[in-house]
Amino acid sequence: MSQAVNKSSLFYDIYKSPLGSMHLIFSGKFLSGISFTRPSDISFKMDSAPGNLIKELTLYFQGSDTHFSQKIKFLTGTDFERKVWLALKEIPFGETMTYKWIAEKIGKPSAARAVGRALSKNPIPVVIPCHRIIESDGSIGGYSSGVNRKIRLLEMEYYSKR
Repeated sequence: MSQAVNKSSLFYDIYKSPLGSMHLIFSGKFLSGISFTRPSDISFKMDSAPGNLIKELTLYFQGSDTHFSQKIKFLTGTDFERKVWLALKEIPFGETMTYKWIAEKIGKPSAARAVGRALSKNPIPVVIPCHRIIESDGSIGGYSSGVNRKIRLLEMEYYSKR
């Protein structure tokens, strides 16, 4: 369910990550989106992201098991999608779970395909770690920001954890 958004409270910043530029989108003090491509609907101003988030992203990309403290606000998504996205925060750094695990975690054990669709709409990748979800057979699955980025994120976390 989309919420009414005060466009004047929206801003973005660009973070240069090892995977490419990340557009960090904020609604006031809340992180509301991350995109590896410039969103086509950015009609709002550019401003500086909170220093704490920049520090945490830098530590994360250096291989630290970072627990992001930035407060988030979903501007899109159904109740189901939001439950899926929030459940992702329970997957530890350097570990993976399956679509089925998420479905069971949110109390919808037969909804693995719907979980996949919800993950494809995750507005805050990396901070909400949808890249940590793989297929039950161990295959990589999809990723809205590209499978190559998913593989790089998983490899970075795995080798950093060793």
